Amino acid sequence: MAVGLVERAARALDPDDWDLEIVEAHHRHKIDAPSGTALILGQTAAGGRGIDLETVARRARDGVIGARPAGEIGFAVMRGGSIIGEHSVSFCAEGETVRLSHAAGDRVMFARGAIAAALWVAGRPPGEYDMRDVLGLNT
Repeated sequence: MAVGLVERAARALDPDDWDLEIVEAHHRHKIDAPSGTALILGQTAAGGRGIDLETVARRARDGVIGARPAGEIGFAVMRGGSIIGEHSVSFCAEGETVRLSHAAGDRVMFARGAIAAALWVAGRPPGEYDMRDVLGLNT
């Protein structure tokens, strides 16, 4: 999922009206939760809202937790089977939901992305680049 899209949506959708949840799923052998990708998505969304993720992150909910505070960024995690990786960022308002999601069905797509990045960076001046540059989302 292009983090640039998440950042733009987070910037455009008022946190007082739009709740933000990140849901991710991976195989049963994954040892970290939330995943690094989910945390990057959270940091990107928080950046789009002009806040620090750690001040608004909710990484677990259990029991009677009270009403959701405005601006909170929630994380939900699933581990099971052989799921390669699934991530979704949901912006939920009264009566509507905007969802950006990506599901990796095969690890080959990671190799294709690495090759695309290598071809893109070839011949460019030395510097620090990320996939937003490769995908043209930093312009």
